[in-house]
Amino acid sequence: MPLTISELMDKMPGAFSPEKAGDADVVIQFKFSGAQESNWFVTIKDGACAAAQGEAENPTMTLSSEGEDYIDIVTGKLDPMKAFMQGKVKLAGDLNLAMKMSSWFKLG
Repeated sequence: MPLTISELMDKMPGAFSPEKAGDADVVIQFKFSGAQESNWFVTIKDGACAAAQGEAENPTMTLSSEGEDYIDIVTGKLDPMKAFMQGKVKLAGDLNLAMKMSSWFKLG
């Protein structure tokens, strides 16, 4: 059965590698559209990661994507840079964070 956005976001804290994130103190907002439309945010602070459904008050970065496209990126079916260049992923805020955070999680 295919992975859902809800399952993916629930797995993020367990897939987090605190040693790779160092002293990061960030909030990442995820805005998913399409069949799995939902809003989630991930808070990374003091070497811990927490994911919650909803909207963060002041996110460091916002990632917007169709839910299915983001699942394809995380599971390795879609190249993140290609998805960004094709407009399948939109970023706002600290764009350097997008490059860093891909190494902070081991999902898929």
